[in-house]
Amino acid sequence: MAYVDNNLLLSGSISATGVISGQAIFSAGTSVLSTNTVDLGTGRDMGEGWDLFGRFEYTVAAVGGTSIEMQVISADDAALSVNVTVIGTTGAIPIASLTLGSRTACDINPRIGSKGQRYLGARYISVGTTTAGSVFGDFGAEIQDGQKFYPSGFALL
Repeated sequence: MAYVDNNLLLSGSISATGVISGQAIFSAGTSVLSTNTVDLGTGRDMGEGWDLFGRFEYTVAAVGGTSIEMQVISADDAALSVNVTVIGTTGAIPIASLTLGSRTACDINPRIGSKGQRYLGARYISVGTTTAGSVFGDFGAEIQDGQKFYPSGFALL
């Protein structure tokens, strides 16, 4: 798990003991918005500084449907309903790949020549009817991938 900032949490929660729980995102072929939004206030220049990623981890495997797409969105309101703009996406991911513990991330595109919008959140779009699936989602500057395996006999430089 990478560093997590509670102020950048989109979906789910972390207990004081570090236990992660996700937000239920299954639906009948519709979209579900993250339970939390990030209010950037007046300092909304997302195009400067470090890269920022939307990070998602399945705490309950997705069941049913065809695919789920995780989007990072910005909007003019905290309810994420006015002038919604997709600023990052994982693309549609097949349900078979969204197993317990599976992780994915997406880049967040900077709003060049603009301060961007005040509120950030996530939207989960199901294709087909999903009957289970929970996600922990947040924003972060790094992606930790301890699940890559390399053949023996090779040195990584």
